[in-house]
Amino acid sequence: MKRTIIIILCLLATFGVTAQQLDPAKRSFSVKETSATEAELVITVKLDNGWHMYSQYTDENGPLPTVFEFTPSSDYTLVGKVVEPKPHEEMDPLFGCVVKSFEGTVVFRQKIKRLSDKDFTVKGLLSYQLCNDGSCIAPEDHDMVFKVKGAAQQADAAAQPEETEVAEATDSTEVPDTLAAAAPVADTPSKADAAEAPAEENSQNMLMIFLIALGGGILTMFTPCVFPMIPMTVNFFMRGAENKRKGRRQAWFFGFSIVFLFAVLGAILALILGPESLYTLGTHWIPNLIFFVIFFIFALSFFGLFEIKMPEKWINSSDEQADKGGFLAPFFIALTTVLVSFSCTGPILGAALVGLTTSSTDRWVSLVTMLGFGIGFAAPFTLLAMFPQFLKNMKSGGWLNTVKVVFAFLELAFGLKFLQQADLYCDWGLLPRDIYLALWIVIFALLGFYLLGKLRFKGDDPVEHIGTGRLMIAIIDLALVVYMVPGLWGAELKGLSGFLPPMSSQDFTIQKVVNEFGGGGGKVKEGLPHDRKYASELAEHTPLGFEVFFDLDEAKAYARKEGKPIFVDFTGKTCANCREMEHYVWPDSEVKRILNEEYVMVSLYCDANTIELPEDEWVTDDKGHVIKTLGRRNLTYQKTEFNMNAQPYYVVIDANGKVLTKENYKYDRDVQKFIDWLNEGKANFKK
Repeated sequence: MKRTIIIILCLLATFGVTAQQLDPAKRSFSVKETSATEAELVITVKLDNGWHMYSQYTDENGPLPTVFEFTPSSDYTLVGKVVEPKPHEEMDPLFGCVVKSFEGTVVFRQKIKRLSDKDFTVKGLLSYQLCNDGSCIAPEDHDMVFKVKGAAQQADAAAQPEETEVAEATDSTEVPDTLAAAAPVADTPSKADAAEAPAEENSQNMLMIFLIALGGGILTMFTPCVFPMIPMTVNFFMRGAENKRKGRRQAWFFGFSIVFLFAVLGAILALILGPESLYTLGTHWIPNLIFFVIFFIFALSFFGLFEIKMPEKWINSSDEQADKGGFLAPFFIALTTVLVSFSCTGPILGAALVGLTTSSTDRWVSLVTMLGFGIGFAAPFTLLAMFPQFLKNMKSGGWLNTVKVVFAFLELAFGLKFLQQADLYCDWGLLPRDIYLALWIVIFALLGFYLLGKLRFKGDDPVEHIGTGRLMIAIIDLALVVYMVPGLWGAELKGLSGFLPPMSSQDFTIQKVVNEFGGGGGKVKEGLPHDRKYASELAEHTPLGFEVFFDLDEAKAYARKEGKPIFVDFTGKTCANCREMEHYVWPDSEVKRILNEEYVMVSLYCDANTIELPEDEWVTDDKGHVIKTLGRRNLTYQKTEFNMNAQPYYVVIDANGKVLTKENYKYDRDVQKFIDWLNEGKANFKK
């Protein structure tokens, strides 16, 4: 019994150690026989839920691409390049470029031409970077092996294609024959994968989308196109009904008709716009440019330059049908209301559709958006028809034109967001961060002056006094202007980071000036060696205000001399989660002080594979691969010593390599937790 318990404890301990090293991708390799002279090598990578890999064709400023290397042989020759499925494209603010990625099961294909009559083996290496919301895994070399029939043996079977598979021990997934098309197409997740999807999280997202759209629909009540129609429309039902009960039934049917009209439009969009179309709406330059033009035109209309209306013929025809009475009348009154209010509801509904549909992969998100918007739009009409006494307190006036002008400023500001997306996609350089901020500052400053009565537009009444609500909105608006001003000199403006172009697009920042004169990441403090290894290649990636080594042996020697512990930063040039830690945690004043004053810092870039090592520094990993690059060596060290292959990953050691904390630190943006962990390492070092 005692022996059994010991064995179980050993197994649990072993699992606890090995479970740290992440392996979220399973690979399998197969051969698709296409003809007597050609075959197709099929590489299938099945990613765990929440993880993604990147395209072979990534931007040079983006994450590391997927790379295929086939060992040359006289038995075959490659035909073309590796064909990949259609990636998901999305603008990433951290990289400042469009990132192309894959999720789920990803199938790559490489055609070859047989040159041998005998059976032969195709070998090669596959490497890719993996990321999720908390970690990134630097590329590793994975062996590819394909068993291919010789040309002579395949000649008789050319008319009956078959597929043979060579899978890694970690996976035995068969490649479906339906995925054998040579053209790049988007892979469809299997039913099993779909079952594993986080249904609860998706339902929560859809509920949030519905609530946002509902709020947008209610907001339209206060627009100058809709507000005056409420008492007129409701009075129609109250006057035209023989009794209050019938009037309320017609009012309910009127509200239902509005919701029905919006829901039908949403269903049509849902059928037309699949997930890939929604991705395109949010990332491609053409739809973003179209949205910018639409928002700009609506802004000019709201400023009073011209008026946008639905065709009079449509509205008149609807009015004629409404006069026929019965339950047909409420439906056509609803249709008339929707058509007449289009000039005000169009921009709000358009913004909701664009923003919400591009934030979800669900085909039916447009239906949920339109349904929520329709309910919000119809609710004031229906409720006021049920309780007409509230109509006495509702008065139109010049404030409606004020609402319209405020919308005009907002349309102009948020329209620039779409132009910025198109600009980043095409790399035009039209809207760098400083110009974008300057435009926003001017727009919102003018909005503030307008709210204070310093500007007037067509249709505005003279502002004799400013109400409390208007003053509060003006204060918030002008406070936003003051908040944005430091961004012109390089302030991060974290509260607006989702709206602004990347910092790298800004020509002038205080950070660049400080960096140029010796205070930034590219320069070296007086006490640090000026000839640090790899500094010329990697110092530009160091966060501002920190000085680090890039070679562990150098860091150990310096730490021994200074009598300090070592902060080991396993990171990557293209690790988005590493940048988040450096952006949100490291700049904290206490974190910065501890790292700079109490520690010797070393950044080990696990993806620095363009830096070749001298031959006497080559190492061999557990698979027998000879490691010849700095990135591979750093990753091998992380895996061997700490059984972890994901970044960011932080370790505190002394000059002899002894770990000084109970646990190493993974991705976690809790600043106080990070400070406590650093203090633990510092205290243990002093002991």
